[in-house]
Amino acid sequence: MAKPFTISALSRESGVNLETIRFYERSGLLPEPQRSASGYRHYAEADVRRLRFIRRGRELGFSLEEIKALLALADQPQSPCDQADRLAQQHLSSIEARIRDLQAMQAELRKIAGCHSAHAEHCRLLEALDSRSCCAHAEG
Repeated sequence: MAKPFTISALSRESGVNLETIRFYERSGLLPEPQRSASGYRHYAEADVRRLRFIRRGRELGFSLEEIKALLALADQPQSPCDQADRLAQQHLSSIEARIRDLQAMQAELRKIAGCHSAHAEHCRLLEALDSRSCCAHAEG
C-alpha cells in the first residue's frame, strides 16, 4: 500500500480545501478516512481521485445530490450510462435556461446603463428599480 495522505496532502493533491473535505465527509460524498493511532486522518489515492471527481462536478455546476448520484454510477462501472446522460441533459437544459435569463438581464441593463444624470432622482437604474418612468429617457 502506498503511503497514506494526511488531510493537508489530500487538500494539495486534490485542489479541495480542508473544510470542504471535512464537509464532504460529513455529507457522505467522501468516506470516513482511516485514522492513525494518534487520531490523524489517513487517505488513499482513491480519495484524491474521488475529490477531483467531486471538484470537477462542482465546477460544471452539478449539485451535491447530482454528484452523489454520479459517484454511485462511477462506483458501478458496468452499469449503463443512460442515468448519467439524463443528468447531463437535465443540467444542460437548466444552464441554457439560466443563459437565456442572463441574456435578458443583460439587455435590460444595457437599456439603463450609461446614465449621465447629475442627480440620483433622474438615474435610469433607480427609476427602473422603483418602477418610475418620469425621466426614463432623459439625458442630463
